[in-house]
Amino acid sequence: MSTKFRGSQEHHHGSSSSSTSTSHVPPAQAAGLVAILKDKSVDELRKLLSNKDAYQQFLSSLDEVKIQNDVNDDLCKENLQLADENLQKEPRILELRNQNKIICTTELAMAQEKLNGLEKQKEEMMKLNSPLYLLQWIQEAMNKTEAESENLHQQVLDREIDIGAFLQKYKKLRTAYHRKSLVHLAARTSNI
Repeated sequence: MSTKFRGSQEHHHGSSSSSTSTSHVPPAQAAGLVAILKDKSVDELRKLLSNKDAYQQFLSSLDEVKIQNDVNDDLCKENLQLADENLQKEPRILELRNQNKIICTTELAMAQEKLNGLEKQKEEMMKLNSPLYLLQWIQEAMNKTEAESENLHQQVLDREIDIGAFLQKYKKLRTAYHRKSLVHLAARTSNI
């Protein structure tokens, strides 16, 4: 059985050989430990080496070990306190996470809605500026002008308008119709 006392010496029970290892105990503490062990009888020292419980009891009675145990206990208490504080903060953290998700989701939905509106506007503007739409618009304007011309012609036949006023208005309408017709024809025959 091998036991080690604070790195001073390693003892092999039942054999007379021993080996020294490097000590990490400061000289003042080592002197204090030697003084404590010096007061022990050979039987007490053998008991410490051979009886694990006696060794533990002796070790626990040392001031250095008590101090180390107290420091360890204090650290454990502090860790438990920090863990408890963290656990107490967890509901608030979850609440803030949920609020963040709600805010992000709301902002995303608003941005998506705005984007959809802008996409729709873009499509409408592209449609209004498309060659097919422009051709259709010119055709509708030609049809309207043609209908106004026909209406004016019917008014002169029904004698609702005199010939001088008719000629002036009819000439303007027909000129506008033919201009639109030429633009329509040019647009249809171009590379559009």
